Amino acid sequence: MIYKRRLRNTILTHAVVIFVGFAMIYPLLWMVSSSFKPSSEIFAASSFLPKEWTLENYIQGWEGFSGYTFTTFYLNSFLVTGLVVVGIVLSSTLTAFAFSKINFKFKGIFFSIMILTLMLPKHVKIIPQYIIFTKLGWINTYLPLIVPSFFGIQGFFIFQMVQYMKSIPFTLFEAARIDGCSIFGIYRKIVMPLSLPCIITTIILGFMWTWNDFFSQLLYLSDVKKFTISIALRMFVDTSGGSSWGAMFAMSVVSLLPLFALFLIFQRYIVEGVTSGSIKG
Repeated sequence: MIYKRRLRNTILTHAVVIFVGFAMIYPLLWMVSSSFKPSSEIFAASSFLPKEWTLENYIQGWEGFSGYTFTTFYLNSFLVTGLVVVGIVLSSTLTAFAFSKINFKFKGIFFSIMILTLMLPKHVKIIPQYIIFTKLGWINTYLPLIVPSFFGIQGFFIFQMVQYMKSIPFTLFEAARIDGCSIFGIYRKIVMPLSLPCIITTIILGFMWTWNDFFSQLLYLSDVKKFTISIALRMFVDTSGGSSWGAMFAMSVVSLLPLFALFLIFQRYIVEGVTSGSIKG
């Protein structure tokens, strides 16, 4: 009886998990399926799978608009996202190293202020930031999207790295200092290698958040040549009055490929980076 009850509970649990998982992933599957349908069939057909498979949506979508192919938007997204991720990693690791391993005056106060920034809604900063960037002449450039990341504005990543770096034994730092290693030498030769799981987690999350960012890029970019994928996808609807849904779905699928590849390759580091910092910290 006990075995049968456990088996029944196991089957029921797996059934619920599968159902919930399918419900969550269904919109994505529908989008992938619709990307292979003719435009006239996307909303008219009742079947999930295409009656007539076609690659026309991908061909049409990659041709882009305004004389720019989707290759341009792809390269723009990689440029912005890559530089932002570099900025996040450098600024977050340096700030977290200072908070976790260096004693300085008002350290607790500064750390509390940093934590408070996590509770500040992003939209509160929009108008002041836009005014500053306008006076600097940065509007319609990538600078408002890239430069702030080099100044430790991502409190979440700093907090995550602080918790992880606290788990690194302080004896390693003392031994390095005795051997004559400088502060930046310790940061480069000890902290960075030992914090690799947390750094990779930061890279993955930073890449995903920046790649999918729509509002900031829409706010500061107005030249089609500088558009990223997030803004370019919206143009398929705006420029054709809603008649290019197939091309938009096709390019949406293409835009998700780097995120899927990044997650599949480094997914174990996400779990290790997050859980190690929370457990040991």
